[in-house]
Amino acid sequence: MKTCARYISFAVVAVMLLGIGGTAVAQQADRMEWWREARFGLFIHWGSVSLKGTEIGWSRGGERRGTGGAPGQIPVDVYDNLYKEFNPVEFNAKEWVAIAKQAGMKYLVFTTRHHDGFSMFDTALSDYKITNSPFKRDVVGELAQACHEAGLRLGFYYSPPDWHHPDYRTENHARYLEYLHGQARELCTKYGQLDIFWFDGLGGTNKDWDSERLVATIRQLQPKIIVNNRAGLPEDFDTPEQTIGTFQRSRPWETCMTIGDQWAWKPKDNVKSLKQCLDVLIRCAGGDGNLLFNVGPMPDGRIEPRMVSRLAEMGAWLERYGETIYGTRGGPFKPGAWGSSTCKGNKVYVHILDWKTVDKSWRLPAIKAHIKDASMLTGGKVHMQQTSKGIQLRIPETARQSIDTIVVLTLDRPAFDVPPMAMAAEQALKSRGATASNVHGNMETYNAAKAVDGEDNTRWATDGGTHQAWLAVRMAKPTEVGAVHIRESCGSRVQSFAIEYLKDKQWVACYKGKTIGEDFHAKFPPVKGLEFRLNITEATEGPTLWEFQLLPPQKK
Repeated sequence: MKTCARYISFAVVAVMLLGIGGTAVAQQADRMEWWREARFGLFIHWGSVSLKGTEIGWSRGGERRGTGGAPGQIPVDVYDNLYKEFNPVEFNAKEWVAIAKQAGMKYLVFTTRHHDGFSMFDTALSDYKITNSPFKRDVVGELAQACHEAGLRLGFYYSPPDWHHPDYRTENHARYLEYLHGQARELCTKYGQLDIFWFDGLGGTNKDWDSERLVATIRQLQPKIIVNNRAGLPEDFDTPEQTIGTFQRSRPWETCMTIGDQWAWKPKDNVKSLKQCLDVLIRCAGGDGNLLFNVGPMPDGRIEPRMVSRLAEMGAWLERYGETIYGTRGGPFKPGAWGSSTCKGNKVYVHILDWKTVDKSWRLPAIKAHIKDASMLTGGKVHMQQTSKGIQLRIPETARQSIDTIVVLTLDRPAFDVPPMAMAAEQALKSRGATASNVHGNMETYNAAKAVDGEDNTRWATDGGTHQAWLAVRMAKPTEVGAVHIRESCGSRVQSFAIEYLKDKQWVACYKGKTIGEDFHAKFPPVKGLEFRLNITEATEGPTLWEFQLLPPQKK
């Protein structure tokens, strides 16, 4: 994994081109049924690198064959020998599983081997493994046993790239492939039933890993297993990383995201608030996807108490409102800044997550179903009026919850049969174009236009190590602006910023602020201009934004 990297979803057309017929699709639906109903899983990134508190794999120095990226900050001879000091005596697999179950998670995926090549299981094919550390125990084996005993579904993360292996991406790569396939066979034969095989192939191709043969072997050894899309083949589900996937019913998807900023353990990492955590979970379910939420255990083998507490809080919320998440499908109201909706049977659960974007008398799009009843799951009363123009909801302030206000609509037909509908777009002022001081890797995927396209799943990103940057937009004509809505990705990296407009060839600030975060709104005295910009004067790491929306003057 790499923080804030993104993987492109395969379209359904790709599945068809690969020759998956009706029978195969039906088989896929059968093996995916439990996973769709689960909605929530625990991801764990752990290894000897936790001794340094830096990112797993990516902080390793030395050549990164296949990526072209710059080496990490830990010299390779230091990184590759950390395992000789690794002795996590507080590791307790049953405690980890209990933490996952208390959080309301239904499955667990563990990093058996990351790009750094260190195996967290007792492989017979390498000496670079956990059982050759002072700890000596097979972490994967103990975790597998604990999951089986507790009835928690089990998945193995496995990295096809291996920057430590001498044959990887050399003239002896074929020999490396036999090693890779051999380790996959070990994982599928030594630890009982395996539910998920989670590859992380860094954009490698089917040919790079001989994936057709590899996946066929895995499925032969574990017939009920599901496989993700990161080994050069579409397989069973897509994996957007550090971002909430777009609304997609046609193909299963799962957002993988960190509870902090880093995949592996990081001292004093920024742990997401309960509101942020639940927002992600609810928005994933509303988009018809799952959430695989990551923690990085500490060097002694414990999951950090702050993270345990936050996960327990999520579990307490799910104890009360889990019916709106587990076993649901996304829609029929597509997610937006306001929140999202899920459905099950003839009920629609409307999750209102952001009251700043919702009027006192709020209207949902019209649907092709009759609403028999409307009620509040989170307490209070709602007045509902359904017409051909839409569904008007009036919710008193006393019934509005800060985390999630849930309205239940009972329909006269199965809710999933109702065609999905999008809310009216936020009335952002339209710009003619956008430019930026920096774009991550000069990649089209992350250019300035992505921050002003109105899409929740595209973003502008800057290079790592960038601490100052600007994003400028040009309007079609001089326009009056009086408010802004900004959605930052990857936590709260921005620490100081200004909204500016060009006046007499000089940038003049009309608003100044400090942190932005995932959902920032601000009003300011109206100004009229042709060019505006977000000027980030201080950031802890390369700034990245989902959206930068200039708004007309707001009514009081």
